[in-house]
Amino acid sequence: MADDQRTTGSAFELRAGSDGLATLTFDTPGKSVNVFGRAVIEELAQVVEALEERNDIKCLVLLSGKPSNFIAGADVDEIARITDGKEIEEAVLTVQGIFTRWENLPFPTVAAVRGTCMGGGTEIALASDYILISDRENVRIGQPETKLGIVPAWGGCVRMPRKIGLTAALDIILAGKAVRPKKAFKIGLADALLPDARFGHEVRNFAQAVIAGHAGRPRKTDFKRRLLEGNPLGRKVVLDQARKQVLKRTGGNYPAPLRAIEVIASGISDGPEAGFAAEVRAEVELAISPVCKNLVHLFHLMERSKRNGDGAGDALPVDAAAVLGAGVMGGGIAQIVADKADVLVRLKDIDEDALAQGLEVANGLFRKQLRRRWLSKPEAARKMALLRPSLDYSGFGSVDLVVEAVVERLDVKRKVFADLERFTREQTILATNTSSISIDLISAEMERPERCVGMHFFNPVSKMPLVEVIAGTRTSSAAAETVAAFARRLGKTPVVVKDGPGFLVNRLLGFTMAESLWLLDEGHSMEDLDRIIHDWGMPMGPLTLIDEVGIDTAVHVGKILGDAFGDRLTFPDWFAKLVEAGRLGTKSGSGFYKYSGGKRQSPDKAVYELLGIRPTVSDPSPERVADRVLLPMVNEAARCLDEGVVASAGDLDLAMIMGTGFPPFRGGLCRWADDQDLRELRASMERLVTEGGERYAPSAAFDRAVEGGGFYATFG
Repeated sequence: MADDQRTTGSAFELRAGSDGLATLTFDTPGKSVNVFGRAVIEELAQVVEALEERNDIKCLVLLSGKPSNFIAGADVDEIARITDGKEIEEAVLTVQGIFTRWENLPFPTVAAVRGTCMGGGTEIALASDYILISDRENVRIGQPETKLGIVPAWGGCVRMPRKIGLTAALDIILAGKAVRPKKAFKIGLADALLPDARFGHEVRNFAQAVIAGHAGRPRKTDFKRRLLEGNPLGRKVVLDQARKQVLKRTGGNYPAPLRAIEVIASGISDGPEAGFAAEVRAEVELAISPVCKNLVHLFHLMERSKRNGDGAGDALPVDAAAVLGAGVMGGGIAQIVADKADVLVRLKDIDEDALAQGLEVANGLFRKQLRRRWLSKPEAARKMALLRPSLDYSGFGSVDLVVEAVVERLDVKRKVFADLERFTREQTILATNTSSISIDLISAEMERPERCVGMHFFNPVSKMPLVEVIAGTRTSSAAAETVAAFARRLGKTPVVVKDGPGFLVNRLLGFTMAESLWLLDEGHSMEDLDRIIHDWGMPMGPLTLIDEVGIDTAVHVGKILGDAFGDRLTFPDWFAKLVEAGRLGTKSGSGFYKYSGGKRQSPDKAVYELLGIRPTVSDPSPERVADRVLLPMVNEAARCLDEGVVASAGDLDLAMIMGTGFPPFRGGLCRWADDQDLRELRASMERLVTEGGERYAPSAAFDRAVEGGGFYATFG
């Protein structure tokens, strides 16, 4: 790389002015984002070596040539590829060395962050003397490594606590957080928060102030930080508390955050060199672990889902929307549309109380964002004003998309869609949020059924990332792609599935719920069942999940699935008794568990008497319980793939992780099954047949996966 020019194929361009101010622009050719791949790292080493010899530079500013990205971090494909610990060790030591040389350049360095700055991008920024950040709303800076099952190993575990303090650093590193510009400035991660409209000009002013010797912002160390972090005892308290919180959140299933605590402690107690060495040791162990490989696999699934939206295909623009049916679900959908899509939203219901409830739900979500300082008061008020409540179809003639969220009854939905055809334009996409009713049945009496599509949000809408996009046999590609593209615009992960009983996620969950109820019927206790499945890695046990979904909803969906699948999916006769007794789960304040103030308490022993059952199994086998709960779902997953309900094993895994919380560290239902060896799982299914009957028998589709070498090898 020559001075003041870019060599063909180069990722870096250096420009040095006569005033001593120089810029180094990182702009990877042919890429939308800057990443530290092998070739880029080799080039950066040459750049740093040349910079060490410069005596004409008084201040160097690191810039990005990408409009919305500073540096995305390491090349994740290389993390997925490497399986040799020695190769990892050499790679980490190489980058650590480059960043240390960058830190020790004979002139001040400034990282000017005007876009997404993650992982290795944050680490080279930390190795710089100053970090400047744009106040643009979509800018983020953070260390997401633990979400990939590794730790910041290019100096992040050492330099981050020294920059912002132990407590703030743990908050970012352990959760893999990315923070907004204002937060970055507040905690001291950024040395200046600059207006985006004048970013380049302000960066130059700052750099010139550095050259003149009067730049920088004095930082005050607060009393709490001095008390807790300024002595070994205080640091021990902070680190011990961090360990407890990590174990509570992860159940010990994710080793990276725990190792990060050890590395950070080493860097603080024993000095930077010891911290760097600890980073290397941790990375060598973690990067080749199954947990890391599974989390990287999930990252690739999510990236593929995002790329599927590139170009948008036949997707139509959505500049105005409507939600039909208020209440909790409708209010949640309307709020996220106003917030993320930033478009006008008509919210209609025939009941004034339901309409008021929907508006209160939306307002409550905006207030929550306000408390967390994700929105300013004027911005929250402006977005809330985008919601236009109505008891009739006023304004529906100008919307591009309607999401129906009325009661789960076919006759009601058919009437609603007949009305929608009369009050909307022909090109308006009509989506239903149904969780179980066939799209073909809903659209059967429509004049233009091609514009009817499923857009199944999961509850709570604000938290659950999955949206099932359900295509009926007459649904047009434009309708499906419009809904998928709009879901991405809302920050959701869409998975396109074929119309059918329970669609994908509820169909698979139905088998897990049914088996859990049969285990309860056979004498297992509620707490044992939930504990075993939670310890296996699920976010909650199956009975807690039924309470959360709503027992009435579970009974309704269970009947639909039971009618569709016959003897292979049956529920105990007593299940409906819970609904008859008014036990609907969380929403009614009683279900399998007791609730107080909306919070789950202990299992309600009265349920046993109500259902005519009693717990008799005193020492259940976790392996047997897990087999009973999980293997029917694996078997049904094979059927779903064979029937084309979902396009690939990867899409099925993404849906299960995003829609049910299937443990990411296991990589997804199909990947986990492949890792167990399908022949072993088949033998377990056959053992269950001898114990419990033909409903456990391996399906022909599962056998095809066995013979094909696994779910991913057979179904893609």
